[in-house]
Parts: sequence; structure tokens; C-alpha cells
Amino acid sequence: QVRLVESGGGLVQVGGSLRLSCAASGRLFSDYAMAWFRQAPGKEREFVAAISRDALGTDYADSVKGRFTISRDNVKNTGFLQMNSLNSEDTAAYYCAARGSGGSRWYGTSESQYNYWGQGTQVTVSS
Repeated sequence: QVRLVESGGGLVQVGGSLRLSCAASGRLFSDYAMAWFRQAPGKEREFVAAISRDALGTDYADSVKGRFTISRDNVKNTGFLQMNSLNSEDTAAYYCAARGSGGSRWYGTSESQYNYWGQGTQVTVSS
């Protein structure tokens, strides 16, 4: 199994930027597709972004497309989510998820498609 630990969350002003990190251990991160989900108070957990194990397949939720960029560094066993132009709707707990099945360009956009999860990191965007 792979263990995932998120970091990089915090308090940021509207329009600001943050980069979240997802550090993996226990298995080679290159064997796993990776995604980011988020959950705001009173809302369901929602898909944010995903990236395939070969980094050639990516997808983004419409709400973050053009503002967020998902990437990975398989040498460092770390995934990233660069978040720009943050607004109050981005306030949520952000979770990193991974799955080792699927082809090299596979990724999932549903929570049920991932079986490894980090503990989450809080992002709060203030006005």
C-alpha cells in the first residue's frame, strides 16, 4: 500500500496562490494515478483534479479549470496542486487520493475510484 500525506494548506487572501503537496511512501508513486478532492463545510466531497501515472492524462473540475494545475514528480514521490486566483469558494479541506490499477494514462474523477487517501490539508481563502 501507499501512504499519502498532504501539506501546503493554510490561510490565503482572495486572489492569492498556494501549492499543495502530496508526499507518497510505501510504494513507488509512479505506479499510482493521483487526484485531488475537496470538501467544504456543508457540502459533499467533490473532484478537483486528476493525473495519470504517466502524467499525460489530466482532468479538472470546471470550477477550477484554468486556475489550478495538477502535476507530479515521480522521482520525489510527490504530487502537487498549484492553486492560483483563489476565491472564497475554494475554501475546503483538500485530500490527495491514489489508485494503482488502470493503464498508464488512466485517471478517475469519482471518489469511489480511489482506495488510498491522505488525511487532508485545510485551505482557507479570506476576503
